[in-house]
Amino acid sequence: MEGTTVRRMRKRKADNKIYLCAPVNALVEGIYEQNIPFSELKKHGDFGLGTFNDLDGEMVMMDGLIYRVSSDGKVNQITDETACTPFSCVTFFQPATEETLNQELSHEEFMNWMKDLMPSPNLFYAFRIEGEFAYVKTRSVPKQENYRPLVEVAAEQPTFEFTNTKGTMIGFYTPPFVPSLNVPGVHLHYLTMDRSSGGHLLECRPRKLMLEMQYLYTLELSLPSNLDYLTWDFQRDISKDLDKAEK
Repeated sequence: MEGTTVRRMRKRKADNKIYLCAPVNALVEGIYEQNIPFSELKKHGDFGLGTFNDLDGEMVMMDGLIYRVSSDGKVNQITDETACTPFSCVTFFQPATEETLNQELSHEEFMNWMKDLMPSPNLFYAFRIEGEFAYVKTRSVPKQENYRPLVEVAAEQPTFEFTNTKGTMIGFYTPPFVPSLNVPGVHLHYLTMDRSSGGHLLECRPRKLMLEMQYLYTLELSLPSNLDYLTWDFQRDISKDLDKAEK
C-alpha cells in the first residue's frame, strides 16, 4: 500500500490527553441526560466526538467548532455552549505523524492500514483524516427518551450513503482493556467537505487522503453526579451491546 509518513517532534506526554466527560457504559444502558455543557467540554479539548442530550444527533468537534449531525443526516453548527452532552471524548489535537494514502482500499483494508500505523495497541490515538472517498456509509440516531438501551435504538438507526465524496473523518482509537469507558477500537465520525452532512462512520472506501495521528498517553475521566448515574447498577457486561450499537 502506498503511503508516506512524516514524523514530528512529539509534545510532552502531559500535553497528549484524552478527556471523557462520562463513561460510555452509562450511554449504552440508556442514560441520555447527563447535562454536561459544551462550555465545560471545551476546557478539555478542541477536537472530538460524542452525542447530545437525549441522544439527539452525532457530535463532531473540529478546530473548536461543534457540529451536530441530526437524524436526517444534515449538519448544523452548534454555537450555544450551554447545550449539553451525556457522553463525549475530546483532546487538544496535536498530531505527531502524517500519512498519505493514494490508492483505493476496502473498509477492512483501511482499518488494517490504520492499525498498522499505531506503534502499540495499548495507547489511545486521535485521528484527523482529510480526503476523497469512493464510498462512505454513516448513521445518526433520532432523539430518544431516557432508559431505552442503546442497542435497541441503534437497530432502528437511519443510515446515509455517499459516493465519490470528499470530507473529513475525526475520531479515536481506544485500547480493548477499557470497554466500559470508551468505544474500543477505531471510532470515527464523518463530515462532508461543505459541512452539510455526515454521521457516525459505519463503512468507507478511501481513495486518496492524508491522515494525521496523535498519541494520547493520559486518560482523564469525569464521573457524572446526577441521580440516574449515581443509583444505576453497572455490573452488566455491555461489550456485546456496545459492539452492535457502534458497528
